[in-house]
Amino acid sequence: MSAHTTTATVSAESAVDPACGAPLPVLGRDVTVPLVTGGEVTYAALDYAASAPALQRVWDDVAAYAPYYGSVHRGAGYLSQLSTDLFENSRATVAEFLGCRAGDQIVFTRSTTDSLNLLAAALPADCQVFVFETEHHASLLPWRDARVTYLNAPRTPAQAVDTLERALAERDPYGPALVCVTGASNVTGELWPVRELAAAAHAHGARIVLDAAQLAPHHPVSVQELDVDWIAFSGHKLYAPFGSGVLAGRSDWLRAAEPYLAGGGASRKVARRVDGGVDVEWHDSAARHEAGSPNVIGVYSIASACKALTEAGFDSLVARERYLIQKVRDGLAEVPEVKVLSLFGDDAPRVGVLSFVVEGWNSSHFAAALSAEYGIGVRDGLFCAHPLVRTLLGSDPQTQGECGAPEAAPGEKSLNAIRVSFGAGTPDEHVDRFVAAVKELVRDGAAWTYRTEEGRCVPAA
Repeated sequence: MSAHTTTATVSAESAVDPACGAPLPVLGRDVTVPLVTGGEVTYAALDYAASAPALQRVWDDVAAYAPYYGSVHRGAGYLSQLSTDLFENSRATVAEFLGCRAGDQIVFTRSTTDSLNLLAAALPADCQVFVFETEHHASLLPWRDARVTYLNAPRTPAQAVDTLERALAERDPYGPALVCVTGASNVTGELWPVRELAAAAHAHGARIVLDAAQLAPHHPVSVQELDVDWIAFSGHKLYAPFGSGVLAGRSDWLRAAEPYLAGGGASRKVARRVDGGVDVEWHDSAARHEAGSPNVIGVYSIASACKALTEAGFDSLVARERYLIQKVRDGLAEVPEVKVLSLFGDDAPRVGVLSFVVEGWNSSHFAAALSAEYGIGVRDGLFCAHPLVRTLLGSDPQTQGECGAPEAAPGEKSLNAIRVSFGAGTPDEHVDRFVAAVKELVRDGAAWTYRTEEGRCVPAA
């Protein structure tokens, strides 16, 4: 194996399932879990929005590379050179996957949260930031050193654009400004009008960063087609759960900013001064914000996932996901006690993420019963998007349900909603079992007794 072998050559002999409509192979698809009522069942992983399972392709590629693992940008040896080549080829793969412009930088981070905090640290002085209250906390909270305007939740895509335009029209026209927006909600799954928001931002002299954590695993995402300035996403949402993320986009603010972390790799030259101090010349490439030994396994896994999704074809993936979304929505619509949460209405296009509440049930209790009695993994709570969930529920957050979380912070005593999410690796059976379980629980109640333990609802012994 040449020290300058391309990423594709290092890949194991594994292929994306070419069958139209078939789920892509993922790890854990045959895992069985015990049920409190007795016996075992194949686990139905329906919490993709939190962390998607690894594609089998990604796992095979990482396993094929693992014996060749070495230091990156550090050594002259064969494995170090090969690992460096793999790392930089992965950067090129991600740039192609995102449709980046010439001159854009691909900075590897730990996650979407890390990417947006990096960008927040790189903002020019006196930058104004505009962000909707509907954002995930990763997008809502990093802008602590900027002047932030929080925008109210819109109820239509057109209202989102109008709200942003009016806010930007009132800003200081001479200073820098940044808009931060999600591509797909991690609560409702609804798609946001990113291209139109980008046009509004640029018309008012602002830049825009897209939180694509929930969008990139489900739809093609292009910097150029969406005309955004930056894109941030996480590997663990993209079927590559090895602790890496991406910030991709314009290089000027990143080059002008102090390094996100100070240390080896970020520095080009370091020398002692006569007065005893230290002079540092920092890199102006992506390395400026990638100090320390990089996570080459995580980075390569992202590149592998990008290739796998591209080869599978997003047209096919999107079509199959729409089919699954419709199955879930049709099934839940048959249960009057279930209310699906939405900002833009039932007909809004969305990815495979839906949140709902069930009349007469606390969300933690319902999710615990799905897990313990049916082997179905969903998420319950506020989904790191507290303002949005509370807006959607329109209820008193102090209200505590049957199996709430009494040890939580004031105002968050009740776990408020249930989220089901799925993607390229989800088989029909998992969705069918989920819908059937919801209907049975609502009709017959839980078959087991549950109690609260450390803020979570769990089966009683």
